[in-house]
Amino acid sequence: MDDASVFIELVTEWAWIGWLVLIAVFLVIEMLTLDFTFLMLALGSAVGLLTGLFGLPVWAQLIVAAVAAALFILVIRPPLLRRLHRSQDPTKSNVDALIGLRGTALADITRVSGQVKVSNGDTWTARAETAVPIPQGAPVAITAINGATAIVRPVND
Repeated sequence: MDDASVFIELVTEWAWIGWLVLIAVFLVIEMLTLDFTFLMLALGSAVGLLTGLFGLPVWAQLIVAAVAAALFILVIRPPLLRRLHRSQDPTKSNVDALIGLRGTALADITRVSGQVKVSNGDTWTARAETAVPIPQGAPVAITAINGATAIVRPVND
């Protein structure tokens, strides 16, 4: 026996360990990313392991594992992601919840200074969106939040 045939025989005989290591590595990466991509690669590797147990040569195991992983990524992963994201709360929170809220100018609002009482009860430092000053008592709407300052525009009620 020459060295090449001995090497091929060893690889064929111990390929199942390689598959197990690959599955474990993909599962660890999946736990860190939570994206289902590496889970699908681990499942493809499991298919490669199963084909090895049925006696297929290593090159065939690799092809079957690659095709299975690609099919898992294209067929199983999208519905899993949809199901995972389906239960997310669509309610805006934090700064996003303030955009669009209305309020009243507590003091004249310019591009430099101002204060607004928002409909949720909060009082914010405010700046006008345009160069036109907004008089005290005028209704406004929040268009953006810049740090701790609400950017507002006048509203015609």
